[in-house]
Amino acid sequence: MRPLTEEETRVMFEKIAKYIGENLQLLVDRPDGTYCFRLHNDRVYYVSEMILKLAANISGEKLVSLGTCFGKFTKTHKFRLHVTALDYLAPYAKYKVWIKPGAEQSFLYGNHVLKSGLGRITENTSQYQGVVVYSMADIPLGFGVAAKSTQDCRKVDPMAIVVFHQADIGEYVRHEETLT
Repeated sequence: MRPLTEEETRVMFEKIAKYIGENLQLLVDRPDGTYCFRLHNDRVYYVSEMILKLAANISGEKLVSLGTCFGKFTKTHKFRLHVTALDYLAPYAKYKVWIKPGAEQSFLYGNHVLKSGLGRITENTSQYQGVVVYSMADIPLGFGVAAKSTQDCRKVDPMAIVVFHQADIGEYVRHEETLT
């Protein structure tokens, strides 16, 4: 378990900033304590400094996980967000997409969001902008990337993809053996 290097921190913060923008500062400086990011086995964990001090007594080989896994670094040193970060990204999300009840199951199975399943979308969402996907009951379901801007979504045909799928809460069931 070690702190992230400058390059790792930059890559990770750029990825998170796609979803929450300048609200990134609110993740680190929270009213209930100071939180930090730590790297362990190519995975980035979000952990309070109090718990981090307690975990210093455990050797690195025996430590399985600590805090919440935000994502992992790939072999090419790109950062990939995990669905476990959804609870922390959703409250601070700048751009949101709400999907209709009929499209929820399709999204939770790992499919992209089609225009026919789009309920609402935040105004001024640009193309390839990171978005958090919600149900119509305001329950965060996952996150993805907007395939079309808000203006393009209005005039596209119903079978066109409007949000590229990246992660959803259905992964807890589909990939439970690999999530840590």
